[in-house]
Amino acid sequence: MAVLANLQADVHYHQVLSMALEDRSSSYEDLVSNNNAMLAVLRRKGLWRTYSGPRIRQTLQINKQDAQWYSGYDQLLNPALDLFNDVFYSPKMVVVPVILSMQEILNNEGDAQIIDTLEAYMDAAERSLEDTMDAAIYSNGTAFGGKQLTGLAAAIPILVATGTYAGIDRTQANSAIWRTTTYDAQALAGTTLPGLPAALGTAVTSTSIRPMLNYVMTKQSRGKQYADLLIMSPEHYAAYDAATVAIQRINNETSLGKLGFTSLEYIGGGKRAEIVLDGGIGSNMPNDTTFGLNTDTLRIRYNPNRNFDRLFKGEGQMPIDKDAIAQFIGWMGELTMTNPMFNWRFTDTTP
Repeated sequence: MAVLANLQADVHYHQVLSMALEDRSSSYEDLVSNNNAMLAVLRRKGLWRTYSGPRIRQTLQINKQDAQWYSGYDQLLNPALDLFNDVFYSPKMVVVPVILSMQEILNNEGDAQIIDTLEAYMDAAERSLEDTMDAAIYSNGTAFGGKQLTGLAAAIPILVATGTYAGIDRTQANSAIWRTTTYDAQALAGTTLPGLPAALGTAVTSTSIRPMLNYVMTKQSRGKQYADLLIMSPEHYAAYDAATVAIQRINNETSLGKLGFTSLEYIGGGKRAEIVLDGGIGSNMPNDTTFGLNTDTLRIRYNPNRNFDRLFKGEGQMPIDKDAIAQFIGWMGELTMTNPMFNWRFTDTTP
């Protein structure tokens, strides 16, 4: 009877773990997106989208049809054009474990005690999930043997004509349409480029950052297409903040501001964009960098059956070689891009 009672207790705690994860799993997408400004904006715009099949397919417009002015009996031209092509992304998978040893379970018998213990373990798992996804967003996807999500380091690299992204070799001359743009403050400073003062100094400062950003925003835009989110490292954010006196400073207290991000609003070059600070202890944001993101061209594509869900259905698993109960929070998907033209990186190589 004692053995039966222990088995029943074991099953009970399996169920406690399962139910606790079930209660919280619906909020994991919020948890992760609200920890990263880019993910938060994509979620707000409805750009977290599902996919199906072994690869994530993204359709790109690679050409355009030319309109024709005509008169009378002029021939109406209808040339054959390849307007669209597809790029492919391989979905990536990540899990965060929530595991309790039987020693911990037996030392905390009773629903109240075991739930308190579970809370601590799930809080730790959720922090790990936040940190893991944030690191991936800024990565080049090569960690863990190339199994990591392919982040901004690959999507918007410093050297734009290098590497392969979404199956397209950016070193090829005919792949220029698939390249983003990088601007170096050292190259812009002191130039006589149109729209830039002649003497901006040699680095990103409170004096130079606004005219430099105005120049970049104007160059990398067309009509309503431009970077609507500027993610800044502490150095660039401090320079921009210092460039605006209190009466001119526009604090962004809607959307990202309400989520707790340190944010301002950029207005210049005929454009408006959210500015958000990313940096500090344990930050994955590169130093002396601003990412200019046209968020309408970015997607988080995820498998509908693995969007921060429990890996094992039911009551979890007991490993064959461990006296413990295990469950995992799992996600499967990739960050994708539909048009690189209006995404850019602004960096200061010798600050």
